[in-house]
Amino acid sequence: MAEKIECRNQLRILEKSCNIGDKIKVEIQKKEVRFMKKISKLIFSRVFIVFLAIAVQFFWLFNFLWRFTMQSQYMYIILDVLAALVVLRIVSRWMNPSYKLAWTFIILIFPILGLFIYLVFGRSELTKKTRERMDRVHQEVCPLMRGKEETERKLKELDAQAFAQSNYISKWVQFPVYENTKTKYYRSGEEMFPAMLEALEQAEHYIFLEYFILDAGKMFDKVVEVLERKVKEGVEVRLIYDDMGCITTMPAHFYRALQAKGIKCAAFNPFRPILSIIMNNRDHRKIFVVDGKVAFTGGINLADEYINEVERFGYWKDTGIRLEGEAVWSFTCMFLEMWNYIVRSTEEYEKFMPHVHQKEAFVSDGFVQPYGDTPLDHENTGENVYLNMINRAKDYIYIFTPYLIVDNEMLTMLCNAAKCGVDVRIVTPGIPDKKLVYLLTQADYRRLIENGVRIYQYTPGFLHAKCFVCDDVLATVGSINMDYRSLYLHFECGVFMYRSSAVLEVKEDMLDTIACSQEITLEFCESRPWYIRLVQSFLRLIAPLL
Repeated sequence: MAEKIECRNQLRILEKSCNIGDKIKVEIQKKEVRFMKKISKLIFSRVFIVFLAIAVQFFWLFNFLWRFTMQSQYMYIILDVLAALVVLRIVSRWMNPSYKLAWTFIILIFPILGLFIYLVFGRSELTKKTRERMDRVHQEVCPLMRGKEETERKLKELDAQAFAQSNYISKWVQFPVYENTKTKYYRSGEEMFPAMLEALEQAEHYIFLEYFILDAGKMFDKVVEVLERKVKEGVEVRLIYDDMGCITTMPAHFYRALQAKGIKCAAFNPFRPILSIIMNNRDHRKIFVVDGKVAFTGGINLADEYINEVERFGYWKDTGIRLEGEAVWSFTCMFLEMWNYIVRSTEEYEKFMPHVHQKEAFVSDGFVQPYGDTPLDHENTGENVYLNMINRAKDYIYIFTPYLIVDNEMLTMLCNAAKCGVDVRIVTPGIPDKKLVYLLTQADYRRLIENGVRIYQYTPGFLHAKCFVCDDVLATVGSINMDYRSLYLHFECGVFMYRSSAVLEVKEDMLDTIACSQEITLEFCESRPWYIRLVQSFLRLIAPLL
């Protein structure tokens, strides 16, 4: 009897092991199927095809140049001379010294590869033909961007330091300062999104949207749903998107479905499988305008991670700002200028002005000054606005930035402010979106901390916000990261504010965010492994090219 029971037990164990084995096999097969689907999706994706075509061109041209050079030792000497001449040309150009150092290093160490890469990607500005076309559109818009002398005089009487910053933006970038504009700051994408939908629902005449990233999901689909309904009501809807920003999130011809709904679309810098320097410059702005009366900007794109509907890198902390009033006109002009450049058209610009569709007086809320930054000129507006705020800080300056990849001038200014007794605090992400960029962001922590700057990493996740607040009176919120691409290569935008209600709202958010962040110490910097410090040293050298 005992033997029979033992036998039955063994059979049951065997059956269970067989069932477990079958389940494991099924799970393995499912994983293999999912993996193959991912590989298939990648191989047939637009981004893979484009980058494969570019890679083929790159290696073919490089191989041709290599073989041509190696035919004779004289050709190698000529190549060295050419490399030296190109370096001299780079040194003499009007560009950031960090760019000069990075390109000099690459070209002199690897002449063939360095020269080839420089010829393709070395220019930080747009082509001459592109600049001329954009300049023509800009000349149409510029006369409409005149400020009021009374507003400027009032600001100067109130605060000469604030006026100096505003005067720089007005005189050198041609964006005026306004009084009759109400501001509202948002601490997160999920807080701002309902306000965006409400503004869309109230649209009666036109809606202008300009974004770096679009991605199908709750946020974008809901926006499209409202836009489609508004088109049927007779509202004019236009959408600008950056093709590079959408290359991994949207199919190649997604705009056709939007156009079929009556939504006019224009892609900035369409990403084509051709080696081209113009790939360097992207439209990183976030502009949302309704009837010339309401505008939104900040770091928030139209994708679900920005409202935390999907989780990427922990909690996604982003910020934005809403303007209502005369200052919206600057964002309207930025959008129309870009639109008319892309579609090669012109406008009756005056019909989009704020007072055309708003007969009542706007509410005044301090001084508000939207501004744009472009790679068309040698005026690094975004960086200069940041530098001016740091330089003029008396008590404190608090900063949100997802990336801290700056040149020596910015580092020196931050350190000097801290040395002078200014409370300088910088908040960066606790969870990275790009590992190498994260290491580069941390590369200058030690120098900053040793000079009195306090660094915090946002513990709950990824911080994508781009904000400065200073002395309870000045703030700026926009799309401009503290990295080389945002500061020198991309089209960007922001809002400078003096004594607006949003200024203290930014400060409150900063302090709350700092409270749930980890302060970085010198011990953290000194405990980094030697190989991490070695990688960071190399990344510093090529930082302008990343």
